[in-house]
Amino acid sequence: MARPPVCKLMDYGKFKYENAQKAREARRNQTNVIIKEMKLRPKIDAHDYETKKGHVVRFLKAGDKVKITIMFRGREQHRPELGFRLLQRLAEDVTELGFVESAPKQDGRNMIMVLGPHKKKADAKVEMQAAKESKAAERAALEADEKAERDAAHAAGPVAKKKERGRSENLDPEIDA
Repeated sequence: MARPPVCKLMDYGKFKYENAQKAREARRNQTNVIIKEMKLRPKIDAHDYETKKGHVVRFLKAGDKVKITIMFRGREQHRPELGFRLLQRLAEDVTELGFVESAPKQDGRNMIMVLGPHKKKADAKVEMQAAKESKAAERAALEADEKAERDAAHAAGPVAKKKERGRSENLDPEIDA
């Protein structure tokens, strides 16, 4: 009569099933964090930088973490401040979408920084789905307007008849074809 009982008689199959259900529920509730990577060079051109920044913005909007890697080659390795400034500039450009999760640190020939999104992946998916639906609705409304305009133009009057095609003007008029 000890409390708690020394041993407990139970159905082992039921016990295994309940444990499997708990494990399945735990797996369903866990979030899978995806880390996207963007590689840059210290002497990147302005347009290339804007393109790479656009990719980082897209990843952060989708709710993914982004690992930014600055690759140094040759003499660039002696000027790590160039890479540091580039990473700081990128972090400032995307502050409204993400935050610096790990500060820039030198790792051999590379300098690494991780940016995390402000909103969770699930929230970002919901927002992206809503944006897609609104764009589809706008497109459908625009197509309906265009169709109405075409129908109105068609009903307004007869369509101009096609011009009859005669002999080509560049042929010699004396030759009968």
